[in-house]
This record gives sequence, structure tokens and C-alpha cells, in this order.
Amino acid sequence: MFTGIIKAIGVVRSVRSAPGGIRLVVEAPGLARPIARGASIAVDGACLTVVESDAPLISFDVVFETLRCSTLGSFRPGRRVNLEPGLRLGDPMDGHQVQGHVEGTGRVRRLRKDGERWEATISADPSLMPAMIPKGSVAVDGVSLTIAEAGADDFTVALIPTTRAETTLGELELGRQVNLETDILVRTVLAALGRCPAARLEPAAEAGFPGIEVLRENGW
Repeated sequence: MFTGIIKAIGVVRSVRSAPGGIRLVVEAPGLARPIARGASIAVDGACLTVVESDAPLISFDVVFETLRCSTLGSFRPGRRVNLEPGLRLGDPMDGHQVQGHVEGTGRVRRLRKDGERWEATISADPSLMPAMIPKGSVAVDGVSLTIAEAGADDFTVALIPTTRAETTLGELELGRQVNLETDILVRTVLAALGRCPAARLEPAAEAGFPGIEVLRENGW
């Protein structure tokens, strides 16, 4: 589990083929040591398991499924990446609940810059959009952000100066591909409603609770 609050920016040092995927090596002096073998670290939002770690470098094995649904398959040496270690009991929950399970990728469709005010509009697969709720949360390259607006196939987020300075989102440009993970709480509600026949919700509607159609009409 993660929070979407980035702890350090790392630099990809090598990418090579490995059984079942690739071996990814990231230079990350900004992360506190020691880092145990088997620890979880989110790399641009994708939860990866540490297989080796020394003073500057961390190595991960990335499987084909992660490569398929994220940007990690396009990583090349020199790329800067967002890093967040797994949440520990007692750590502050300053962002939102992030699993590190990237659902898909999006592309930067528009960038609006007005002094210190930045907004990014990101296209996404329509299948992800029901979980994009205005004023709700989304993880973009592992960064917890608040959704300002949501359309049929894109959403808009604001990027404050701290976010731009301390994550790679300050490097966004038109057409850049980013990893996306929607809010697990919203996904859970949507999944539960999708599996519940409308007939089973009728008694709840009669008791004064909204029915399935009302929820759908209001973005759920």
C-alpha cells in the first residue's frame, strides 16, 4: 500500500532482459537505507519488488503483465522516475490509498500554464473514466492528485509548485504517456454496484435510499 506522496526521484541506470520480463536498475540515493530484499517500492506508480539493493542502486524484476499495462516497457537509461516505499504502520496518510496496481496509461492532451498555475488534461481509456470523480483522487505516475474535471475520455488535474518541483510531473509535455491508477474506494463501489442486480436494490430505494439508476445518473 502507498499514499501517492513521492519520497524521491530516481534515475534508470539499466534495463535488460530477464526471465519473465526485464531487470530494471534504478539509482536512488534519496531513499533511506537499508532497503530489504523483497521490499515494495512504487516506481512511477507501479509496485515493484526489490531483488537487490546497495548504497546507490536498487534492482527490480518487472514481469510482462506490468510491462503490458504501464509505461515501464518504454524505460531507457537516464529516465527520471518517481519513487515511494511501501507504507508502514504509523506512517502519515497524506495522499490517498494507492495500491501500486497500474490500470492503464494515459497521454497528456493539454497543458495550461499561467504563472504558478498549471493544469494538465490527460486522456484515458473510457473504461477508467467512471472512477474519475471530480474532487476525487487519481494517481498519475504514482503521484496522488485531485481531479478538477472529468469528461468522457479525459480528466484535468492541477499541479501545484511543490508537486512540479518534487516529482517528475514538472517535466510533463504534450503527448507524454503516464501511468494511471484510479481510487480503490471508487472502484470498489463501482464493482459492487455492477454485480448487484437492479431488482436487489429496489427495497433500498423504497426505504429512501437511491436506486441503481440514480447512482448511475450521478456518475457512480
